[in-house]
Amino acid sequence: MTLIEQRRAALLARLAELDSRLHAIEAELEVPHAKDWDEQAVEREGEEVLEQLGQAGQDEIRRIRAALHRIRVGEYGVCVQCGEQISAERLDVLPATPLCKSCAAQRD
Repeated sequence: MTLIEQRRAALLARLAELDSRLHAIEAELEVPHAKDWDEQAVEREGEEVLEQLGQAGQDEIRRIRAALHRIRVGEYGVCVQCGEQISAERLDVLPATPLCKSCAAQRD
């Protein structure tokens, strides 16, 4: 298995994990609220956290799908901003990253 195939497999595994997590979050958010006002306040706080986790998961799913698209078209590992190669070390840590270290630092 080539390095690109390994990265693709890792991205697909993470995508499946996120999909499962998002379904669990959706199920949790659909649970009816308690009738007690104090309990409802606590539940609402928990729902806000779940909604933030869900949004973060959806954002990561978009990045993974974009990375999988770059693999399909042969552009994976190339910075979408400057066109330079993204280091293997960076891709090991952030396999869905579209940016090299320099371009990512400029965005921050």
